[in-house]
Amino acid sequence: MLGRVADRDSDLTAPESGPTAEELLTRVGTGDRDAFGELYDQTSARVFGLVRRLVVDPAQAEEVTQDVYLEIWQVAPRFDATRGSALAWMFTLAHRRSVDRIRASQAARDRDLRIGVRDLDVPVDTVAEAVEIRVEHERVVDALGGLSDLQRECVSLAYYGGLTQSEIADRLEVPLGTVKTRLRDGMIRLRTALGVTT
Repeated sequence: MLGRVADRDSDLTAPESGPTAEELLTRVGTGDRDAFGELYDQTSARVFGLVRRLVVDPAQAEEVTQDVYLEIWQVAPRFDATRGSALAWMFTLAHRRSVDRIRASQAARDRDLRIGVRDLDVPVDTVAEAVEIRVEHERVVDALGGLSDLQRECVSLAYYGGLTQSEIADRLEVPLGTVKTRLRDGMIRLRTALGVTT
């Protein structure tokens, strides 16, 4: 990924005789592609090293480094040599991009973890659940035993038979108001017997 961009002939020139990073970056700001290649050759290893130390993952470090050089190409006109060196300016961009990548990766991991936890099947103790249902059923049967026969008949038809109050009244041949009273009184007694307070 970090291959050289400039011509091979430029490799023969001594680094001291070539343009400085500030000069190259200034030329990059004017759209000089050759200057961008030279700047890349001069600085990419150091920028990649910084990104690699922060991001750790080599593949992501390469992506971030590419993003950094793309950003350098786009915002090079903003570089001001009086405010600092070109390398410091580029390192600032690289650091910012690396931190953004780390935050995005962490957010993705957190999101995946939340989804994973949500989708995780929680083991259910079916034996305990069956015992609990049986105990509750016995409590309800005992509580129903405490109702009058008329109340128990209305409650059973409503909750076990699924009949409406009007249907119960028709079936028992009693007024609707009587069914309502029997159901209300029966439910009050059931709530008391089962210890329901709300």
